[in-house]
Amino acid sequence: MSAPLTVFVVAFSGLLGLAVGSFLNVVAYRVPAGVSLLRESRCPSCAAPVRWWQNAPVASWFLLRGRCASCRSPISARYPIVEAVTGAVFAGVAAWWAAQPGAGTGLGQWAVFAAFLWFAAAGIVLTVIDLDVRRLPHVITGTTLAVCAALLGVASLLAGDAAPLIRALTGAAAVSGFYALLRVIRPDGMGGGDVRLAAVVGLMLGWLGWGPLLVGGFAAFVLGGVFGVALLARGRAHRRTAIPFGPWIVVGAWIGVVAGEALGRSYLALYPVLL
Repeated sequence: MSAPLTVFVVAFSGLLGLAVGSFLNVVAYRVPAGVSLLRESRCPSCAAPVRWWQNAPVASWFLLRGRCASCRSPISARYPIVEAVTGAVFAGVAAWWAAQPGAGTGLGQWAVFAAFLWFAAAGIVLTVIDLDVRRLPHVITGTTLAVCAALLGVASLLAGDAAPLIRALTGAAAVSGFYALLRVIRPDGMGGGDVRLAAVVGLMLGWLGWGPLLVGGFAAFVLGGVFGVALLARGRAHRRTAIPFGPWIVVGAWIGVVAGEALGRSYLALYPVLL
């Protein structure tokens, strides 16, 4: 991809991410509460409708000084944070994708790009929800699995190459199957939402290759384990404390996306020495 087109795609993706982040805030609040996404946005304190100009990502929070325009009740700083993080992540995904061989050379490649943007958005909102309510709603994980599988299927069809899609579906089955086994062994340590999210992660990483799949899947347990040990060491948790694992699945997956291939090759080069 040419440098000017790369700059445009990254900038546009960042702006798109800001807008998507605003929507993700709505999803993170309403889906767990069972509130329709089509309902008009209102202040939770005074029920005053939120005007269109008060919905500008990041900027509106600062212009309103973090308070409702009607009743002056505080507005959580999480709103601009989620918006800014989503914008940055979308720009990062665009930069990563633009550096891949063949990026932007056909509709199939753009379908892959759309799949990873959707995956990024889903990972952010699921992280927020899991931290809030210790749950990964099926409506989000299931929809993400279906949309990403469809987009990757289109990319595979247009490229005339079924191998990446077969590998992706195999990854989805393998990773979700492993998580399902862990849930059977330890029902209180692994939820159904984790299993469904694992299927999404296996699909996306499997599309990229076996190295990203193995590294991304393993990284979630390393990160989650380190975090759990840190909490125990600081007396912030005990062995039965429920710790949301969804965020670590998401972070581990992106480690697999960005560095999985390189880490996988490094391990294979080192393996004969270890053996």
